Amino acid sequence: MVRITGDYQGELHCTARHEPSGNALVTDAPRDNQGRGEAFSPTDLVATAFATCAATTMAIAARKHGVELDGFRYEVTKEMSADAPRRISRLTLDLWLPAATSKVGREILERAANNCPVHKSLAPEVEKVIRFHDQG
Repeated sequence: MVRITGDYQGELHCTARHEPSGNALVTDAPRDNQGRGEAFSPTDLVATAFATCAATTMAIAARKHGVELDGFRYEVTKEMSADAPRRISRLTLDLWLPAATSKVGREILERAANNCPVHKSLAPEVEKVIRFHDQG
C-alpha cells in the first residue's frame, strides 16, 4: 500500500506528497479548462503514468535479460474528448528503442509495454496507441 496526501491550494492548484519518498508535486487545471496551465494537470499525470509505466515495465523486462535500456526515450500525447463528459479519449505513446534492445527481443519489450499496470488500469474507452521506433 502506498499513501499519497495532498491539499487544495486554491486557484485550481493542488499539492500531492508521496509518503514513502517525501517527493511532492503540484497540479493546475489546464488552460482549456479554467486553469492557468502552470503545472501538470491531473489528466497530464495520467498520460505521464502511462508513459513511465510502459518504460519502467520494459526496463524491468530488459533487466531480466541482463540489458539496461540506457538512452531509452519516450513521448506521450494526450487527447481530450470533444464531447461531454470531459475525459481522456486517446493516449499515443512513441518509444525510441536503443540498440541494446536487440539483445532482449523486441516482442518481449512490446508485450511488456502493452501489459504495464497503467495500460491495464485505463478504461477500455481510452484509445491507447503504442508505437515503437528504433533509435539512430
